[in-house]
Amino acid sequence: MITLSASSEKALKKLYIKTYGCQMNVYDSERMADILKPHGYELTDNPDASDMIIMNTCHIREKATEKVYCELGRYKPIKKLREEDGKPFILAVAGCVGQAEGGEIVKRAPYVDIVLGPQSYHQLPEMIERAKRAFHARQENAHDQKKLKELKKDPIVYADFPVESKFDHLPQVSDNKRFSAFLTIQEGCDKFCTFCCVPYTRGAEYSRPVFDILEEAKRYIEAGAQEITLLGQNVNAYHGTSPTGSGEWGLAALCLELANLDGLKRIRYTTSHPKDMDEALIQAHGACEKLMPFLHLPVQSGSDRVLKLMNRKHTVSFYEDIIHRLRDANPDIGFSSDFIVGFPGETDKDFEQTIGLVERVSYGQAYSFSYSPRLGTPAAALEDQIPEAVKKERLYRLQSLLFAQQLAYNKSFIGRTIPVLFERYGKKPGQFLGKSPYMQSVHVLSNDDILGKIRWVSITDAFETSLQGEIIAEQCFLGG
Repeated sequence: MITLSASSEKALKKLYIKTYGCQMNVYDSERMADILKPHGYELTDNPDASDMIIMNTCHIREKATEKVYCELGRYKPIKKLREEDGKPFILAVAGCVGQAEGGEIVKRAPYVDIVLGPQSYHQLPEMIERAKRAFHARQENAHDQKKLKELKKDPIVYADFPVESKFDHLPQVSDNKRFSAFLTIQEGCDKFCTFCCVPYTRGAEYSRPVFDILEEAKRYIEAGAQEITLLGQNVNAYHGTSPTGSGEWGLAALCLELANLDGLKRIRYTTSHPKDMDEALIQAHGACEKLMPFLHLPVQSGSDRVLKLMNRKHTVSFYEDIIHRLRDANPDIGFSSDFIVGFPGETDKDFEQTIGLVERVSYGQAYSFSYSPRLGTPAAALEDQIPEAVKKERLYRLQSLLFAQQLAYNKSFIGRTIPVLFERYGKKPGQFLGKSPYMQSVHVLSNDDILGKIRWVSITDAFETSLQGEIIAEQCFLGG
């Protein structure tokens, strides 16, 4: 692999990464920063002061994709000014939009230097070196139009699915102190829901070996992480090679092994598919104290007919049975979910069945969206697309119910005492913001610096998206 030249590494360079979408993109952005750190790139939160901008994109929704092009337009003047001063400025589009659209990005935004998919970011140093060489060649021949024509910019597009795993080429995690860390254990999807582009942007399901995950988790813990969230497009479909290499482990076995690591207080995982919730994982929610009692389990619709159109591979009764079994294993467990309204062919009856499911399950949190066609997915070609006005009305009604449930769920914690991991400072003097075991944001006032600590908190008030409380004990709570 080509590395950046020594001369290019003398001066510290500023790297700005704009991250869209899911937690896996957050993880990918962190690893891209880790990859480029040895090559002299330091993160900045100011794009105007940067030497390179990476847009780590999401392709799940159409509006998210168009935001990418809008944002690129904002970065174009920065690149132009920098290059007019004779300095190379690298503009890259990474992530799922890069994977899905490839060279189309360069056609729409020809000033983009690099386009790469989520499986290729370990090759960033090589791509950057190529882009810089091309820039300097153009600079040296600026007054030779014939030569410039020969040097016409060729887009650097890495949007294939490489045979080798990108995880085999990643550096160790950085020493940035993070109290809660993301760790990707699985990528890709074999489910092929008709509305979803993930199988086409992330590829087939791949599970990392257990040993590699444990080693990465240990490094996060050494860097200060007390909570680790395991990530995957279908995280509970995980089936990684065992530490001995003699077989495969599922997610339950992995969680139980992670729970044995000293210093790790909390374990979470997302995103799950109902079809992959096996009995061992369900029982782990009752047996493993460090496995947090809150699960994101997307259902998408409460209608079996719509679920079949979506190719979800589960029924409503199957989904509800999992909910009941999880509550039997751990009566304290809470749930969040995903919902799509206005899927092609969804009738009023189908929608009412979704409302009924929400009322029966009762969610602590949920994400709900109007159906948005994604080019190349089977659902985009379905007839009977729902009018926008109908989708808007249904979404409003569903969200009103979900928000009411979320507020009621949060208010049920008033008077309870729960352990909270404090991760950042608040806006007020002495205010700290933390996370409950149930994924709620909790804010308290404290005279002591409790950043990175787990403290018992008595909840005094509740809002739609957060809790307020008072610290009642200064001892650290080990279980979380």
